[in-house]
Amino acid sequence: MATEPPAAEAPAPGVDPTGQTVVFWHVWGTGGPSEALQAITDEFNASNEWGITVEALDQGKYNNLEDAFNAAVQSGDLPDLVTGYTNAMANWYAVDALVDLIPYVNDPTFGLSAEEQAAFFQGSLDGGRAADGTLFAFPISQSANVLFYNAGWAQEMGFENPPATYEEFKAQACAAAETNASDDNPDNDGMGGLVLYAGASNVASFVFANGGNMLNAAGDGYDFTDPTVVDAAALMKDLWDSGCAFATESYPNPEFATRRALFTMSSTAGLPYQIAAFEAPDAIQDGWTIIPFPGKEGGQSVDLFGQYVAMANTNPERMMATWLFMKYLTSPEVQARWIEGSAYYPTRSDTLPLIEAYGAENPIWSLGLTFLGSGKAEPAWASWTTVRRDVGDTFNAILQGAPGDIPGLLEALNAKAEEAMAETE
Repeated sequence: MATEPPAAEAPAPGVDPTGQTVVFWHVWGTGGPSEALQAITDEFNASNEWGITVEALDQGKYNNLEDAFNAAVQSGDLPDLVTGYTNAMANWYAVDALVDLIPYVNDPTFGLSAEEQAAFFQGSLDGGRAADGTLFAFPISQSANVLFYNAGWAQEMGFENPPATYEEFKAQACAAAETNASDDNPDNDGMGGLVLYAGASNVASFVFANGGNMLNAAGDGYDFTDPTVVDAAALMKDLWDSGCAFATESYPNPEFATRRALFTMSSTAGLPYQIAAFEAPDAIQDGWTIIPFPGKEGGQSVDLFGQYVAMANTNPERMMATWLFMKYLTSPEVQARWIEGSAYYPTRSDTLPLIEAYGAENPIWSLGLTFLGSGKAEPAWASWTTVRRDVGDTFNAILQGAPGDIPGLLEALNAKAEEAMAETE
């Protein structure tokens, strides 16, 4: 982490956070993450020496939270701490709803030591930076978009190894679809290959595996007509038209656990839900694993998701209290508890020794640690809020259209992305 603060107002000397209430808007309202976050919050409330009280309030999904925070910006009634996608946070920082965190990180009384700062993975920190180097978001954990892969079923069909190229990927997906189409169970007809959701994160994963990043050569704009994107679009369209990919109405954990899907796309944060699906009475106990997305010619990658928090621009006392909770939440011991409850991955190296036992108990999760080095992150640009939605709309149109429509649809996506950049960057 850079320790030279940019031109930003440092916390006022002698700011007293005693007795402050910190309102934390988040998206982890169910399951293990919810339980872990509430336990961490309760412990902080009971033990912190300043009598700070944190109120952790679930806001639903990320889009619900973004809508709520946008409304709060207009009303002026901001929460103190908020999670969200960094592209949304970049928008909020641009309108002074969020503050630069570097002065808090470097605060002589309440900040982080040089050793503590060095423990954070640089890539995680950089994901929360604005173009001018200021730090508007702080990483509490990270996850990866991967493929769940039924290796046991694949081996029964004659595939000894996970697919390394598009050709191999299609061969396995189509073999699974044909297996289900030719058995005596009509309920699984039309299923078996890849559960395909053409959202931006899945598109990005295939593009990253091709060596692309959805940006132009200069890195100052988008380019969805790059061959790495075109190839990803062609693969998804081919799988769809060949009957080797299909959609589900909800998360495809049951389909994957019952041989109705050889591949599904998921964040590693979804591992606990998939493991639970294999405990259902109708589940087939296959040997399954996680693998990175394959590229057309043998590359591989995953889309890295950071879980970030950001501090709202309120008043000095509330902001210092908020920072103290952020510091607590990202400390090694507390981050380890968050990792074990959420199935995310750490953002600092000194957390790793504290989760060795968890890794040993969860070998599939541990595999994800090996993918992080080849992973890439989506653009942390304000325009990405709009563009990522346009990516999903465009790729769904690609699936429903004709193969010859792909070039024109991607050209139109470029035009929309250029408009979004002109409005926000």
